[in-house]
Amino acid sequence: MKVGLGSDERTPLTDAVVADLQARGHEVVLVGPPAGEEKQWAEVGHEVGRLVADGRCDTAVLFCWTGTGASIAANKVAGVRAALCTDAETAAGARTWNDANVLVMGLRLTSRDVAHEMLDAWFAARPDPSEAENIERLERDEV
Repeated sequence: MKVGLGSDERTPLTDAVVADLQARGHEVVLVGPPAGEEKQWAEVGHEVGRLVADGRCDTAVLFCWTGTGASIAANKVAGVRAALCTDAETAAGARTWNDANVLVMGLRLTSRDVAHEMLDAWFAARPDPSEAENIERLERDEV
């Protein structure tokens, strides 16, 4: 699977998540400082969103200090459902009930262990077919 990963900072957490994704056998497409580029959270969030919306990546992981700004920026891209998650249950629920396609984590409070657990949950969860109507309404912007 091709997974985008973007952040406005390169940190030990972003490096650990890149290594985790690669260990799972995913091809990782880096955006922002993890790729050696100078970019702010709004630009990184939008670019990661475009990777997913355009089909260049199957899913993505996105970071900023709180996770809020990056998730807002990514959600400005049509077709993106970025979910700011703080634990594995929230990540699983975002995939299951919201068919989220971008997992967002805050750099400030997320530990490597919790990030690993969130990735486990994210990749194990599948969208609930009973939520398809809600997701279709979001895609049509008819909420």
